[in-house]
Amino acid sequence: PGESDQDWLDSLTAATALPINHISAYALIVEAGTKFANQVNRGEIPMPDDDIAAARYIQAEEFLNQRNFHWYEISNWGVAGAACRHNQLYWDSANWWGAGAGAHSHIGGLRWWNEKYPATWAQLLTAGNSPAAGQELLSAAQQFDEQVMLGIRQRKGLPVSLLPAATDLAEFQAAGWIEPSALAQGQLVLTTAGRLMADRVTAEILR
Repeated sequence: PGESDQDWLDSLTAATALPINHISAYALIVEAGTKFANQVNRGEIPMPDDDIAAARYIQAEEFLNQRNFHWYEISNWGVAGAACRHNQLYWDSANWWGAGAGAHSHIGGLRWWNEKYPATWAQLLTAGNSPAAGQELLSAAQQFDEQVMLGIRQRKGLPVSLLPAATDLAEFQAAGWIEPSALAQGQLVLTTAGRLMADRVTAEILR
């Protein structure tokens, strides 16, 4: 609350002055049940403004590009070769095995998560039991929804051939939300303006 454009610029400047090759910048979400959410509900601090968040995103995109950090996922930028291979597994719905208290895993559409508290997790293992607290088996429809939702957030985009036959890209093209050159090659890739509307594009495709 109260952050100015200059504050944000100062943050970007400080971050890129460090010897790093990757930046993650996520818009603030007010989570229900948190102290922050309670303060917003009581009117003590303002709710984050969507238009300001959009302007800050564009500011980050322009600033980072000038310093050779380029987007590869909506909220992630890196220099050449610095994309996070760990997170890429999540975004591509690949397989991963999480170890430790609270860790999540995913193998072939089956997702499960370990006990949250280290003491409980350790007790289960010591007793020779599974530390898993729960699981879910994703249906084909759920897997497709996730593939679209996560794929559209990435620079490589989505193959147009993957989209439902009824998908009408004309609105997205007219609004300047998708890259014409990528579309000509059979990929749906969002422009900077399109990234600001990613949830809308995803909802339209899945509708």
